[in-house]
Amino acid sequence: MAASQVSSDELLGAAMRQTGLADFGDDCFREGLEILLRALAAEAKLNTRGEAYIYDRIRLLLCQRLQVEDWLARYPEIADQPVTAPVFGLGLPRTGSTALSFLLAQDPGVRYLRLWESTRPCPPPSTVLGDDPRIPAGQRPVVVGSRHHVPSDTHGPTECLDLMALNFTSQIFQAFAQIPSYSRWLLHSADLTPTYRYERRVLQLLQWGEPTRPWRLKTPAHMTSVSQLDRVFPDARFVMTHRDPTDVMLSVADVYADIVSGFSDHVDRPYLGELNVEVWSTAVARTMEFRANGGDARFYDIDFRDMQVDPVGEVRRLYDWLEVPVSEEFEHRMAVWWHANAESQDPHPKRDPGDFGLDVDVIRPRFATYVDTYLRSSDDH
Repeated sequence: MAASQVSSDELLGAAMRQTGLADFGDDCFREGLEILLRALAAEAKLNTRGEAYIYDRIRLLLCQRLQVEDWLARYPEIADQPVTAPVFGLGLPRTGSTALSFLLAQDPGVRYLRLWESTRPCPPPSTVLGDDPRIPAGQRPVVVGSRHHVPSDTHGPTECLDLMALNFTSQIFQAFAQIPSYSRWLLHSADLTPTYRYERRVLQLLQWGEPTRPWRLKTPAHMTSVSQLDRVFPDARFVMTHRDPTDVMLSVADVYADIVSGFSDHVDRPYLGELNVEVWSTAVARTMEFRANGGDARFYDIDFRDMQVDPVGEVRRLYDWLEVPVSEEFEHRMAVWWHANAESQDPHPKRDPGDFGLDVDVIRPRFATYVDTYLRSSDDH
């Protein structure tokens, strides 16, 4: 039975009362918000914890939009901040892209999206005197789900998904809840150009008052909208990680199931398997099309297996391609991080693909061109 729908007016009003502000900026966020709220009410089957967590998250996002607009209105020079030649990490989930982002974050000469600022970009970090209250005690953040799925650190890098969620066009929502209508709209109908414009504005706000450094950003979700990202960041370059998709689909569907199971007592694992095959086969096709239509020279490719063997060497080769030197400090910090992370991985059992309705013989043809193009056979390793 569908839950009663929390209206956008209720949430917008709550955010305005909480902040004392009224300007949400461009109305482009409202379409995604309305579709999301309808899907949550009709499809998600949230339990009490899920309702509290997800609707509070939406209120937080609306509060942050109000505060972003307030800072930009009071300090219009923020809009003059340069965001030049950012490097975006792409690739299917579970391909080592998070580990790569942590390695790149060891470079003292770059700026990355820090976990503690991603959900609360306001106030701009440079304006906070003393200890920033957004930074929780300890090094490990709160887990959403029953276990850690990727390397994580309070001060470490995180994905762009929270910034994209400020425009309510983010895959983060479909990782929290089973919302098929929202997922279809996001993949097939949504225009993410305004989302990337807003992300750029928030990046300007985050770097304001700090030394200008090049951004290192990432999320696999950018592959579904890479042409729209390019409209906003036309000088961006991309590092793309690769792994056999038949290994990836089970792993990412299992991550979704683990998170959703905390927010709903009705987890449809076959749906989650189907969703991820559809999303990531579409993402791969769009990225390959973008590369074929003139974008290929802006990409650097890393095979997951090569990263496992020589992670620091792979980053050195990436930096050679970027024509940026690797300092001794950067190289040392990468080696230290990789060693520490290898010793702190949380093991978890291998899931049965049948639980998610996943059949290798069905998945493989969906990714055949991608595999032939970017993945060498195991005989080459």
